[in-house]
Amino acid sequence: MLKIAFSSVYKYELPEGHRFPMVKYELLPEQLLYEGTITEESFFEAPPLTETTILRTHTLAYWSKLKNLTLAPKEIRKIGFPLSEQLVHRGTIISNGTIQCTLYAQQYGVALNIAGGTHHAFTDRGEGFCLLNDIAIAANYLLDHQLAKQILVVDLDVHQGNGTAQIFRNDARVFTFSMHGAKNYPLHKEISDLDIELPDKTTDQPYLKILKETLPRLIDEVQPDFIFYLSGVDILETDKLGRLSMTIEGSRQRDKFVFETCLKNNIPVAVSMGGGYSQRIAHIIEAHANTFRLAAELYF
Repeated sequence: MLKIAFSSVYKYELPEGHRFPMVKYELLPEQLLYEGTITEESFFEAPPLTETTILRTHTLAYWSKLKNLTLAPKEIRKIGFPLSEQLVHRGTIISNGTIQCTLYAQQYGVALNIAGGTHHAFTDRGEGFCLLNDIAIAANYLLDHQLAKQILVVDLDVHQGNGTAQIFRNDARVFTFSMHGAKNYPLHKEISDLDIELPDKTTDQPYLKILKETLPRLIDEVQPDFIFYLSGVDILETDKLGRLSMTIEGSRQRDKFVFETCLKNNIPVAVSMGGGYSQRIAHIIEAHANTFRLAAELYF
């Protein structure tokens, strides 16, 4: 059975003006259930992370400021959401959802988090709507529990995975691959193990050509026994923040290739949803839903 991390706290209510990025966490599960892609039994809710697990990835000073709501106004502005106890709690549940997805992926081949992909969270700070780095936390969990020896992060969100790159820049056990818009956020980019910067207006054909030339080669070189896939749909031409020109079908073909490549190489994959900011919420939901549809179709 396809296993999907989800919780009612994902639908966290933000003040007016901040709500738009959160709406999809309410609508996507409803769409997947309505169309019959999944059933209620697919969903699981993870408990909050323990502090020990958080501190394996994030610094004590940063976590203390999050937990005690003592971030400076400048630090809160960089995150982009008003800081609250509920928002921090939400982050701990999302990150543990990704950890649990890794365990289900090792059992079933794939598992997905309705949220996650918080790749702008560094060891010591948050940025870009990201408080805790769920993929980094889950990767460290696998390594610490000897559940993986070599991990590949495939970050195909339109924004560079700067926080993930910083967290693992001195850890050869985690190879960070980010394919993103060259002129997009963040202005100052970190150095991933492999960065591919795409020009504005990149369309389906060149995007997919680059991905198909790159991912199989990386798997041959890195020899991962686990993959994290950040499947952001802010690559769409309709995205307010994206700057690329991908279609919904191009995004679907991207996901299909990643899944088929993981299957071909017998590598479990945990998926975090990442960004999506199209003007029409229907475009966001359709593109994200395709990721879940393909996982159900190809693995089950």
